[in-house]
Amino acid sequence: MAANARNGYVFRPREAARPDHEKRIQALDLARRLPALTLSARQAAASAQAGLHGRRRAGAGENFWQFRPFIPGEAAQNVDWRRSARDDRLYVRQREWEAAQVLWVWADLSGSMNYCSPLSAQSKLDRALILALALADSAVRAGERAGWLGLTRLSAARDIVDSLAVALVAEARLNGELFEDLPQAAAPLRPREKAALIGDFLVEPAAFAACLQRLSIQGARGHVLMVYDPAEEAFPFSGQTEFYDEAGDLLRAGRAEDYVAPYRARLAAHREALSAAARAQGWTFAVHSTVRPASEALLNLRLALTADGTR
Repeated sequence: MAANARNGYVFRPREAARPDHEKRIQALDLARRLPALTLSARQAAASAQAGLHGRRRAGAGENFWQFRPFIPGEAAQNVDWRRSARDDRLYVRQREWEAAQVLWVWADLSGSMNYCSPLSAQSKLDRALILALALADSAVRAGERAGWLGLTRLSAARDIVDSLAVALVAEARLNGELFEDLPQAAAPLRPREKAALIGDFLVEPAAFAACLQRLSIQGARGHVLMVYDPAEEAFPFSGQTEFYDEAGDLLRAGRAEDYVAPYRARLAAHREALSAAARAQGWTFAVHSTVRPASEALLNLRLALTADGTR
């Protein structure tokens, strides 16, 4: 949602331009944003890493965690005989649970993501980029491989944030496919791979559901984070107001306050439709306001993606 009103909530659509010229403008804008955003992404990743510290748990993995008493009825091959020989009890060597070894990230960079009201200090686009890059960095720190869905290969390199940023700018300059509001060219995810999709998802629920179904056809799972500006939820507009969409189409409202109730009802229904589509594929779904700390959303994403099952 975008509005141009005398109450200060202003987001003007771009003037009509040739597709190649518009693509160039978007690529240059992305290149301008990224240096500061990569720094914010690293800071968010470091903060989330501190929040994850101490959250170890048992599961399938390679790293030793602890010994626990043997439970009658479980397989005898689980017994650690060397440790058991030092005591009069049987013990099992328990390994630390490890998160998925593959994580794909994706962020919506389409026009509607540029919206930033006076209620927030950061646009949806900037927040989505920070979260996607920070999530990839956090995954690599945890020993996983990460990549940008439909754009890059998987990597476990420590410079993952820089390499993704370079790839984003290069792809934007070439063909502009980054500016679609849903992943377009991504192949189905392999079994046990996970993905995190971050955007405002102001799309038809049917298109959203079809996208998740295509990605999940082989049994892969993931998480959807719907980023929103607080004005998009509160709808603080009144009096004569002009609303624009990202294509520049205009809606004039004589009394914007008359739209509050139907708008909020439609927003709630839209979110529920997206959530239902995610649940149908075994994915999790959450919403995040740009006035909340990025580290908070990142920590919740990491916990959701490393859960044994999906909620």
